[in-house]
Amino acid sequence: MLNNLKAVLISDLVCGVLLLAFLFALPSKLFISPTSYVVEASNGDLLSAAIAKDGQWRFPVADTIPEKFAQCLVAFEDKRFYQHPGVDLVAMARAMRQNFKAKSVVSGGSTISMQVIRLSRRESRTLWQKLIEVILALRLELGYSKKEIIKLYAGNAPFGSNVVGLDAAAWRYFGRSAESLSWGEMATLAVLPNSPSLVHPGKNSPKLIKKRNDLLDKLAVLKVIDQSTANLSKLEPIPGKPQQLPQNAPHLLNRFKTERSALKTGSTRVTSTLDYDLQLRVSTLLKRYNNRYRANDINNIAALVLNVKKGTVLSYVGNIYQPENTELESHVDMIKAQRSPGSTLKPILYASMLNDGFILPKTLIPDVPTQIGGYSPQNYDMGYDGAIQADKALSRSLNIPAVKMLQNYKYQRFYDKLKQLGFTTLNKPADHYGLSLILGGSEVTMWDLARTYMGMARTLNHFNDYKGRYNPHDYDEPLYVNEQRDKRFDQFETEVNSVIDHGSIWNAFNAMEELMRPGEEGLWEQFSSSQRLAWKTGTSFGFRDAWAIGLNPNYVVCVWVGNADGEGRPGLTGIDAAAPVMFDIFKLLPTVKWFKTPENQLKKIVVCKESGYKAGEYCNDKMVQLVSPAGEKTGLCPYHKMIHLDRTGTYRVTDECEAPSEMVHKSWFILPPSMEYYYKIKNSDYKELPPFKPGCSDAGSNFAMEMIYPRNYATVYIPIELDGTRGKIVLNATHRNANAKIYWHIDNEYVATTKNYHQLAVSPSPGKHTLTLVDEQGERLVQSFTVLEKEKN
Repeated sequence: MLNNLKAVLISDLVCGVLLLAFLFALPSKLFISPTSYVVEASNGDLLSAAIAKDGQWRFPVADTIPEKFAQCLVAFEDKRFYQHPGVDLVAMARAMRQNFKAKSVVSGGSTISMQVIRLSRRESRTLWQKLIEVILALRLELGYSKKEIIKLYAGNAPFGSNVVGLDAAAWRYFGRSAESLSWGEMATLAVLPNSPSLVHPGKNSPKLIKKRNDLLDKLAVLKVIDQSTANLSKLEPIPGKPQQLPQNAPHLLNRFKTERSALKTGSTRVTSTLDYDLQLRVSTLLKRYNNRYRANDINNIAALVLNVKKGTVLSYVGNIYQPENTELESHVDMIKAQRSPGSTLKPILYASMLNDGFILPKTLIPDVPTQIGGYSPQNYDMGYDGAIQADKALSRSLNIPAVKMLQNYKYQRFYDKLKQLGFTTLNKPADHYGLSLILGGSEVTMWDLARTYMGMARTLNHFNDYKGRYNPHDYDEPLYVNEQRDKRFDQFETEVNSVIDHGSIWNAFNAMEELMRPGEEGLWEQFSSSQRLAWKTGTSFGFRDAWAIGLNPNYVVCVWVGNADGEGRPGLTGIDAAAPVMFDIFKLLPTVKWFKTPENQLKKIVVCKESGYKAGEYCNDKMVQLVSPAGEKTGLCPYHKMIHLDRTGTYRVTDECEAPSEMVHKSWFILPPSMEYYYKIKNSDYKELPPFKPGCSDAGSNFAMEMIYPRNYATVYIPIELDGTRGKIVLNATHRNANAKIYWHIDNEYVATTKNYHQLAVSPSPGKHTLTLVDEQGERLVQSFTVLEKEKN
């Protein structure tokens, strides 16, 4: 009795061990081979793919398998697949009988489940291995559904050459997705894994055609298709050699490779947010421009299109991909590359100053020759306006007003603002960039630039959605993976303040809309089909980078043109090279309405029409302007002053020469002399101050003289002329009185006298000098400058 009990326990234990071994026989992951990186468009079409690490074209297993393939596969390989438990005893008996009679292997009894096991194990097929396959196939059927087993087979079966899996085979042999294949094409793929080393496209074609046709007839017999469909399918040609896979988004594919771990996706396949048709059309457009620009040795071009409403990427062309021409460096993703932004940050400075109460939209900004600590910015046209409204300075992209604005705003504050907005390339202290920050002295990526403008557009779009509050997610990274962010809690995460408020963004976009468009686009307002756009161009120092970025409530388009190696080229400017591309891309996009005016986020302020400042008591011509509430903090107009004229209104007077009762008091728009000097050239309606009445003197309150060049504490260099003699610098001053004389002194030594036109060519020795100007009334202007001893490097 005891022995029997012991025997029972041992047998139970053995059975338990065998059962456990059976249950845990399968690994948690059957297939561990590396897979190809695959990027699909939002509609599932293939954009780009890269070969797997082991040299195989092996796509990650798809979520669904076309029903056509499942029917073809079952009919060809395992007609009782849906009835047996993983092992088909009838088929195995038939195979053994046929093989015995033929005295060789002429038939196989493996089921699809057994083939999945064989593919996962990759071991030689001995009798013992076949027995293990039978056991594991039974175990496979316990843990997987029939549909999942077919999916495993379709994803890992060999299809000849270095092609593994149905998806890769469909693209390599037919240039289309598996879902779009015909019955003839699907039957061709279904028979390939049976003997892929002997029969595949490009090898043993007659045998492949026979196997396909036999399968089509079998499908007709099984009533899967009718005979006429089978006969028509037999007429389809079989493919030749494998085709090249599409490379319509190679740079996004590489980006996905590097960012896959951060995206927390286990698969090497991603369905992107890219619009398939738009991606192809933008790529074609850029190739056309690239062919034109290469005549000027401009080899690279990139474009990024974002969907503002969804915060997603619609088109990503990091370069014109030409791997056959290695010298073009077309593999470089210029959307990720760090480049000088030129003037593309100017709208952000303009909006920031509005937001922080430094200016109003049309505040006059000085535009005169400027030197700040040895730094001398120049306008693109090398001219000066004297003074210009801030929005006009932005729309004309004038450099000197931008530097003057940044000097007022402080480059440290702007640096912090850019950091807040998410610019990731400012990796040096603010002092490293200084005032050149606004003219492209830093580096940015197209990704950061486009994301910032998209964030501003999203903020303006949302001004009603969150009842005047701000959603911090508006400045999130654009999504290129087709997985929507959870927005359910956005309304609870909103904030009272933002980096830039609604009103400032609205005014900035309106100013950006005023830019003169290139070529035929300059007449855009005459065409009803034309789009309203806020846009900005940029050109880096040395003509190395040409930028254009534009936006409306739905889209942001950013374009870069240049050379990946940083070589500059004449004519490589934002307005000439990048802007036409940007406008052509917008023609591919739907026309949308302009931004709604955020009226409840704007304040009406009475503004001086001539100066753009808040109207003071002496401003006569006023207007009401919608501005950011921070505009209340700006100062009153400093340029309108009360002057005193004689009874005829011809001369200025003081109480020294005219009785107050006889005076005519009048408001007058008065600019400082250096601003006036240039302003009156561009503005014919500017009225200069009347001269003082004979016998009256200026009390000095109007600053009669001002130095235009050099500015106080400037550093200058005097070059050597071609004949070897030392050159000269031209000193330039202006006087409020057009007929005044100025007596010039350098280091307290008299040099010369000028009248009307106050310019003087001199050649002072190297070192620090004191310049003194004295007019006929004894008014003095004293300042210093330094002459360099050697040419600056």
